[in-house]
Amino acid sequence: MRWKLNTSAYKRVSSRDAPMDPDVETQPKIPSDAAGPSWRMSLPHVCVATLTSFLFGYHSGVVNEPLESISADLGFAGNTLAEGLVVSICLGGAFLGCLFSGSVADGIGRRRAFQLSALPMIIGAAVSALTYSLEGMLFGRFLVGIGMGLGPPVASLYITEVSPPSVRGTYGSFVQIATCLGILFSLLIGTPVKDIDRWWRVCFWVAVVPAALQAIGMEFCAESPQWLYKCGRTNEAEIQFEKLLGPLHVKSAMAELSRSERGDDGESVKYSELFYGRHFNVVFIGTTLFALQQLSGINSVFYFSSTVFRSVGVPSSLANICMGIANLSGSVVAMLLMDRLGRKVLLAGSFFGMAFTMGLQAIGANRHHLGAASVYFSVGGILLFVLSFSLGAGPVPGLLLPEIFPNKIRAKAMALCMSVHWVVNFFVSLLFLRLLEKLGPQVLYTMFSSACVVAAIFVRRHVVETKGKTLQEIEVSLLQTQ
Repeated sequence: MRWKLNTSAYKRVSSRDAPMDPDVETQPKIPSDAAGPSWRMSLPHVCVATLTSFLFGYHSGVVNEPLESISADLGFAGNTLAEGLVVSICLGGAFLGCLFSGSVADGIGRRRAFQLSALPMIIGAAVSALTYSLEGMLFGRFLVGIGMGLGPPVASLYITEVSPPSVRGTYGSFVQIATCLGILFSLLIGTPVKDIDRWWRVCFWVAVVPAALQAIGMEFCAESPQWLYKCGRTNEAEIQFEKLLGPLHVKSAMAELSRSERGDDGESVKYSELFYGRHFNVVFIGTTLFALQQLSGINSVFYFSSTVFRSVGVPSSLANICMGIANLSGSVVAMLLMDRLGRKVLLAGSFFGMAFTMGLQAIGANRHHLGAASVYFSVGGILLFVLSFSLGAGPVPGLLLPEIFPNKIRAKAMALCMSVHWVVNFFVSLLFLRLLEKLGPQVLYTMFSSACVVAAIFVRRHVVETKGKTLQEIEVSLLQTQ
């Protein structure tokens, strides 16, 4: 999609007073090779932002392989509730951090929010690496979770706001690819944990490096022009657009912002306003989509796949690496298709694929009748499930929701939706092992498969396509359907 150029007089005043008339347009002569903003200018800023997604993936998988060693060294081996808490306490911290992410992103800006999220990740990883007690491990994981809660919503906002429409889907896929790389890297780092005493401490120390790199790298990245414009810092918004899109596209980008902000009363939105009125529809879509994503059981697979693999006699290290490769491969394919097939097609197809492959795992759990074939159903089902997830259900929600949220509510609405994500994630991961013991794998996996079917139907009925549209066009189309 090309940016529409507007040559109406632009005054460098606050965003509320900038008199831009979108109806008065001319066709300025620009070089033919400059018809659209270059993706190369915004790429470095997007890459630095996705470091927070890499950290999210790394901390999600870092306890997968070393969990038994951690429990043995810290004295809670065999306590499935304590093991589940080591995993899920991180998600509790993420929920707390996520609650404040919208206010932080709107209050101090996207760049400073990234830097603030890196601080508890650095401290928490160090505490986890140094502790000699369960309490210390829980405290360190909780601090890491706060950073994980702050970072991902801001990353989704930032990438949506700094990306040209033509590549916004591709750049949005970077979030999932970075998450996959983080998970895969954590699995590789955790491989020597059984051969090297207390190697799990090294696994936590490694996480300090990317967090520090992001805190430093963000000092050189552009601030979100949308946030600057909303704050009335119009001159700075122009400068950032020039850095991200090039000087030829500054006026068209500013005109687009002016049109999308027209009618805004200038007052900040309250969280309570998201539950009624014209914003309720998009917030309902976002919260439901994230809840169904987690009820699919995807993070139970990531967190406890080692336990499942060992239960069917498969070496967990090899199987986990294969799982990481499947996740990464699907994410790369999704990146290539996001701006071609569109968000809705990938999302619905992904959930249907997850329902089918989770069903394979439920069949594989019946070892009494299947014998050796159950291994192929269980392991193959997990790998195909992860592949299906990475094709749509993983990358699409974090990209789609900032697109459908108006600029006025975008930060707080993302915080609310991600909070729902963390709450459901927390309870699923906390109760997974206990439910596996009480209900058995067949019943539990069937429940996850059913949730995937419900999610696919929900997408077909309620989700709108945003491929190739500017943020202002998406906002107008959603308002017209209400």
